[in-house]
Amino acid sequence: MIPQPYLVPSAILLFIGGFIAWSAGYRLFRFVLTLFGFFFGAAIASQMSGPSDTTLAILLALGGGAVGALIMFLGYFVGVALVGAGIGALIAHVIWSWIGTDPHPFVVVLASVAGAASAMTLQRYVIIVATAFAGAWSSLIGAFLLVNRYTPAAKRATYVLYPFDLLQRPHWAQLLWVGLGFLGVFVQMRFTGGRKK
Repeated sequence: MIPQPYLVPSAILLFIGGFIAWSAGYRLFRFVLTLFGFFFGAAIASQMSGPSDTTLAILLALGGGAVGALIMFLGYFVGVALVGAGIGALIAHVIWSWIGTDPHPFVVVLASVAGAASAMTLQRYVIIVATAFAGAWSSLIGAFLLVNRYTPAAKRATYVLYPFDLLQRPHWAQLLWVGLGFLGVFVQMRFTGGRKK
């Protein structure tokens, strides 16, 4: 959950972090892993508080973010497999959302295992594709949070950050994500993905 006063900084952080991953994810892979570890840790930990307790939500988000960032930073090599597994799970969810149902857990597990195995075999390309598409996804969620901040429906005290929010939006938002993802792959393959630091 994101308390209302912290919505704009959170959205800007998502947008900028997504842009870094989108444009230079392979070159800055360890930094991107750490940053997204912070995002996921903060998102998971902040769900443990009530919507009225802003201070606890912020402390939990910061603590969970720090733990997530540390896990992804230390698990750099495992991170490649985790990224591949995440791509596999995301692809399964996207395909089934177009069908109109949720994927069976076995399908998600199978897609995750296939993604992890592929990531270890084709490391450079998987990192480029994963960071380009994940960066585009995060940037779009940040942009939509900023836009929604100024709508009449934005009077809530807290916002729940739902990572699959883009799947609930019209198909043009998903097509925009796919287009930006492919553009990010091109940018990294052509300009920024030459070597990893």
